[in-house]
Amino acid sequence: MLLIVMTNMGNIPTILNIVSFLHGTMHMGVADASTTATNFFGALCVFSFLGAFISDSYIKRFYTILIFAPGYMLLACQAHFPSLHPPPCDITNHPNECTPATSRNLSLLRLGLYVIAVGEGALRVCAAALGGDQFDGDDPEELRGKISFFNWFAFCISLGGFVGLVFVVWVQNNEGWDLGFALAALMVLVGAAVLLGGLPFYRHQVPTGSPLTRILQVFVAAFRKRNLSLPEDLMEMPNISDGTGKGVEVLDRTASFKFLDKAAVDDGDTRRWSRCTVTQVEEAKIILRMVPVFLSSVLGYVPIPLLLTFTVQQGGAMDTRLGAATVPPASLFIVPVVFQMLILAAYDRAAVPWLRRATGHAGGVTHLQRVGVGFASTVAALAVAAAVEGYRRRKSTAMSVLWLAPQFFLLGVVDVTSFVGLLEFFSGEASAGMKSIGGAVFFCILGAASWLGSVLIRVVNRATARRGGGGGHHGWLDGADLDAGRLDLFYWLLALFGLVSFFLYLLCACRYSYRHNPRMQSGMEDDKVSPAMTKEEAAV
Repeated sequence: MLLIVMTNMGNIPTILNIVSFLHGTMHMGVADASTTATNFFGALCVFSFLGAFISDSYIKRFYTILIFAPGYMLLACQAHFPSLHPPPCDITNHPNECTPATSRNLSLLRLGLYVIAVGEGALRVCAAALGGDQFDGDDPEELRGKISFFNWFAFCISLGGFVGLVFVVWVQNNEGWDLGFALAALMVLVGAAVLLGGLPFYRHQVPTGSPLTRILQVFVAAFRKRNLSLPEDLMEMPNISDGTGKGVEVLDRTASFKFLDKAAVDDGDTRRWSRCTVTQVEEAKIILRMVPVFLSSVLGYVPIPLLLTFTVQQGGAMDTRLGAATVPPASLFIVPVVFQMLILAAYDRAAVPWLRRATGHAGGVTHLQRVGVGFASTVAALAVAAAVEGYRRRKSTAMSVLWLAPQFFLLGVVDVTSFVGLLEFFSGEASAGMKSIGGAVFFCILGAASWLGSVLIRVVNRATARRGGGGGHHGWLDGADLDAGRLDLFYWLLALFGLVSFFLYLLCACRYSYRHNPRMQSGMEDDKVSPAMTKEEAAV
């Protein structure tokens, strides 16, 4: 957990404040800075799949975490040496006097960002899976701890973000971005050193070979045998091992996606990838069952990174004085981070035991119900943000940054519900040989949503500029500052998009059947969780 705290002391401030570096130091416009920031966040999430693939297939998760080094020093060098960034200027008040970054400087910038994305993407998904490996699902007490683990995993992310947003952001804005990036690198290295010290005490999973190869083999075998008839008694199909799935959890056959069952039928074909075990077939079925939830969750998450990015820029256009102190816009995220920590602690220690008794679910509510609450909160946050931005544009004097508190609170609710719920869902539904991949699927949702958000920014800008939106030839998000665009209208558009995505998610979630029954066994004590769920699938 200390690793999570230390790394996020550097990661979260960089993710949330990078748009200020891009705009103020690299002289990017509002739209370009926001697009680059969301692309960086998207790459960080998608590259988690690389680390998950390596840890599940070839080496232990512990070593996967250690072999990736952070790339903050590249950005520290760029911020430190004058030849690697444009000369300083007042981009807020005199944007026309600012020199844009050269192509060479932009190339170094992108290299530094993507080196960070590769390293931190692998670290975050493997750290979550490594933590889950420390709990024995067959022990009732340890299973209760495993249910709480992801809540406290998110709590440590928030705690690291809280410290970083207070300390690292202050360093970035007052002592220089070079020192801020170097400090972020140091924190990641200290966290890795602490993790290394615990090596003798960890439980380690055994790599099972490439899970993607096992799943692909199922589709190849099923296609080759597409004209075969299934046995009358499908339960008689053998669940043998051919050596490709050593150490993989043995899964029983389910009735869904029967066309894949043909992959386990012995038709005498001796070619490679012509025969699969039932466990391999069931792993492929697990992936197919999660696809609708994955796609609808990507759409539901699209507005969230955009709201995070533009909220920082909203704060920069407001009066950030709180008494005698001036608060950097990125440090305003302390508000939702504090809400996250308080809500997570209250939810895990007070709400879950009560909900467990009321609903009979081991976790109080199902994972997908928890995610649905988060997506509904996203729509509410966007509506509030649109109203606040519209009011800011109409006022002749600068508004206090405290007007952003309601949308910050709702963003905190989103992280407590959707973030933790989806991470639990994909990690819990994945088989034992695919735990890191399951976590990576969740982070791919965040990454894909960020990239789709970048596309949405470009589409909206072009469409509104062509129609003369935002007054004149500018699009809603064009210009050097927010007053030159119409961020309030863009927020309303995102709210509508989020509402449609929410109902689509509800449709997919209600049709999903869990691999394990989320309800507790009858006769259990209210404060305990069953060590073994039934094999029956339970609908949301």
